[in-house]
Amino acid sequence: MTWGLRICSSLLCAAAVSGATLHGRVELRDSKEAAVRKKKDFSGVVIWLEPVSGRPLHSPAVRARMIQKDKTFSPHILAVPTGAVVDFPNFDPIFHNVFSTYDGQLFDLKLYPPGKSESVTFTRPGIVRVFCNIHSAMSAVIAVLDTPYFDVSKREGAFEIRDVPAGEYRLHVFHERATPATLDELGRRMSVDGDELELPPIAISESGYLPIPHMNKFGRPYSQPPDDGSVYPAVRK
Repeated sequence: MTWGLRICSSLLCAAAVSGATLHGRVELRDSKEAAVRKKKDFSGVVIWLEPVSGRPLHSPAVRARMIQKDKTFSPHILAVPTGAVVDFPNFDPIFHNVFSTYDGQLFDLKLYPPGKSESVTFTRPGIVRVFCNIHSAMSAVIAVLDTPYFDVSKREGAFEIRDVPAGEYRLHVFHERATPATLDELGRRMSVDGDELELPPIAISESGYLPIPHMNKFGRPYSQPPDDGSVYPAVRK
């Protein structure tokens, strides 16, 4: 009998540790992107919860990766907790030079060849914008978060944040084609309690967003595109 009570107590403790699951959906509006307007692609929005107390939460060790293939970073939007290691393997048959000089954590992985991988440990929270110093069209974003409670929206806009302990939180949203003012207005305080919580839909306007060409890692405009035609014949004009 005592053994049975201990089992029940253990299960209750496990349930308490696991916390609540938050479900929600984002919708992008006022977009000039064809994928959004025509295909209703609402992916790539980062949603996270931080405790109102503001204390950083302990996160388990995380190792993620952002690959380079077909002169594209994948995933385009990556969210990781502080302390995470991100690998940047080069799956292209050409050289790349991954770097970031915008906000977040600055780094430069230098020029490295096909088949090789370099990594970065992200030690502080922030929005890290990632580029290649050779191919100006390559870009990505890494959201480094001081919390383990986050997700990135899927194509249909759905997101899910699991194992959130009961308490008071501040909800934050990041979308690369929304202005800081728009994102600030979407922040809200919320209480988490129970096992399941369905959040109201989050509408994100892209109105006011102006794309700005980025510079290379030296802070200068990119030179002429490299001749990758022998590897990618389609790029020849």
